[in-house]
Amino acid sequence: MTRTTQVVVIGGGQAGLAAGYHLRRRGLTFVILDAQADPGGAWQHTWDSLHLFSPAAHSSLPGWLMPPQPGEEYPDAAHVVTYLRDYEKRYELDVRRPVSVLGVHRDADQLLRVETDSGTWHAQAVISATGTWQRPFLPAVPGRESFGGRQLHTVEYRHAQDFAGGRVIVVGGGNSGAQIAADLAYDTHLIWVTQRPPRFLADDIDGRVLFDVASARRRALDEGGTDTGGVASLGDIVAVPPVREARDRGVLKATPMFTRLVPGGVEWADGTRAEADAIIWCTGFRAALSHLAPLRLRGRRGHIATAGTRAVDEPRLHLLGYGDWTGPASATLIGVGRPARDAASEIAGLLDV
Repeated sequence: MTRTTQVVVIGGGQAGLAAGYHLRRRGLTFVILDAQADPGGAWQHTWDSLHLFSPAAHSSLPGWLMPPQPGEEYPDAAHVVTYLRDYEKRYELDVRRPVSVLGVHRDADQLLRVETDSGTWHAQAVISATGTWQRPFLPAVPGRESFGGRQLHTVEYRHAQDFAGGRVIVVGGGNSGAQIAADLAYDTHLIWVTQRPPRFLADDIDGRVLFDVASARRRALDEGGTDTGGVASLGDIVAVPPVREARDRGVLKATPMFTRLVPGGVEWADGTRAEADAIIWCTGFRAALSHLAPLRLRGRRGHIATAGTRAVDEPRLHLLGYGDWTGPASATLIGVGRPARDAASEIAGLLDV
């Protein structure tokens, strides 16, 4: 089956929905192709205790404030899933799921051809909004294959109860590492390992402040000003209530990174060892862009050059929601709205709509 539309959006999470909202406002015809079976994007696959960094009103997509969650200042992931599901319905966004995009190709008739597992779409423009959750990053640590216990990435962690009483090593000094370590701190024999001493943001800093700082940094750079360092200058870890409590109780203490894994655990450079039943790698993600490989846009480091959200070498393609390189704070709920608006505006200009 072959179909044609003005814009194909790849990915039905928060970035794809924000794109859909602004494309609809521009009067463009579009379809959103989502590989997930259900609404909610990556939020439906997170660990049970995960909460947002910001109150609901400051965690919203364009057009509709997220309703508050009763009894919670910072909504949990299940509340976000409900909000994204309701957002689709509210704006009658045409989301097709589950549809896996196999590749995006250039066609001789000046269209982009989007091959999927359920047919082909031809479009005048494509917005890629697949995020990073589907591409977890695991560092090349010596001995990783020799470890006899369980190894999992952030994407596979669900409950602290699964590790109760066990010896667990959590690797990673960012927000995921701190939150999962705090989750495990009371019911396991925990070692939290980080590359450098953890840097907690001040307790009164949450997502509202982080978004303002990221936006101010981008404005300064756009205006030729000095780089202030943005969010990175403040610290790495938001002290959400569970993290703050574990830190203040002294059960969230970081240990320097080990040098290798051994069959029964890990070993540091001085020969010190620690036994472990499980290692949880909270080591981040990479952009999920394999569907764009046929366009041959990646540079030597695997990065696609962009001007705002637009791919420099393919003006019919926009990338949305992958991080600051596709718009300041564009990987966040509140931050993705502005770059989504800019992408829709550029596409409307390209199509002379």
